[in-house]
Amino acid sequence: MKRPFGLPVFAGLMVILAACGGTASVAPTSNLPQSIGPAESKLNLIAWTGYVESGKSDPKVDWVTPFQNQTGCTINVKFADTSDEMVTLMRQGGGTVWDGVSASGDATNRLIAHGDVAEVNVNLIPDFKDVITSLKAPKHNTINGHHYGIPYMYGANVLMYNTQKVTPAPTSWDITWETSSPYKGKIAAYDSPIFIADAALYLKAHRPDLKITDVYELTAPQLDAAINLLKQQKPMIKKYWSATTDETDPFSSGDMVVGTAWPYQVSFLKGENKPVAAIVPSEGATGWADTWMMSSHAQHPNCMYLWMKWTETPAVQDQVAEFYGATPSNTKACDLLRQHIGASADADYHCGDDVFLKNIALWKTPLQNCGDSRGNTCTDYSVWAQRWQEVRGA
Repeated sequence: MKRPFGLPVFAGLMVILAACGGTASVAPTSNLPQSIGPAESKLNLIAWTGYVESGKSDPKVDWVTPFQNQTGCTINVKFADTSDEMVTLMRQGGGTVWDGVSASGDATNRLIAHGDVAEVNVNLIPDFKDVITSLKAPKHNTINGHHYGIPYMYGANVLMYNTQKVTPAPTSWDITWETSSPYKGKIAAYDSPIFIADAALYLKAHRPDLKITDVYELTAPQLDAAINLLKQQKPMIKKYWSATTDETDPFSSGDMVVGTAWPYQVSFLKGENKPVAAIVPSEGATGWADTWMMSSHAQHPNCMYLWMKWTETPAVQDQVAEFYGATPSNTKACDLLRQHIGASADADYHCGDDVFLKNIALWKTPLQNCGDSRGNTCTDYSVWAQRWQEVRGA
């Protein structure tokens, strides 16, 4: 695949600018590879912890070694704790030119718009045809039919709680937001500007007067209300977490008993025989759908394509799902998941359930353009980042 990878990215960027109110009208021209060339022997990845396992965490959990043996692509991975860190690494490198990243929806659109990632040919990924419908061309990685990555795992930001100390079992997020909560001082919250959407989700259910329709498309008054709720919550927070251990350690010791979590923490703590459970409360939940995206400066594009192809197979998707606690994007992996974990594949993972997925408010980058009749009256991610610092510094 000897070709200038920057061209499709530039074309896709023109589309984004037009969609966001830009004046570009040039139709994108595709210069995508039609086959995967010889492997370059190396692959540099940025990933969430738990997404690139080589047996170091658990000798039984390894989908990296078979890939390396089959392709000759030796993986070097840098694990990141936040989406902002991933964006920074993709742009600045930190001494390495990264080939790909497992970006979440609050980073993907930023990476696409800035030209950091390349358009990819999904036809080179045989198992893409079995991807759950909602993730085949979602707005967070597909622009005007042009794909900027291959879906990996997805899941809800669940309410995790200590089953021995939080009784009765919760049904609402109210015990994490309201000052009357009996668990104040032992609550966990996610340390990121995107957590503003979780406050908006709670307000959407309990403050209909605010008329919040999309938790990522907030006008200034709606954002003000979310920030005020976050400020109300702050004194009740034991710790804001970004690294997963920031939450699992306090939950293990009992210093934290309830709060927002990823399925990974739930799975990890259950594996440690800790008394935890998790639910999607009555108000619903935000969530994430992660995408393997290829850098527009990738030095090992063939290995990156081979990795995207490998990680979309049902067997690997099943392995990642079981270890991480996330739901596979490939619906063919659901039968394997059911064989291995039984009814939990449907009850907890909601594997292959597109209706459930549609009801999760998946992370996406807030933009000034509301995406509806309100026009450019919403607040973009830079404003969210500023207001989040206001919360954290308050």
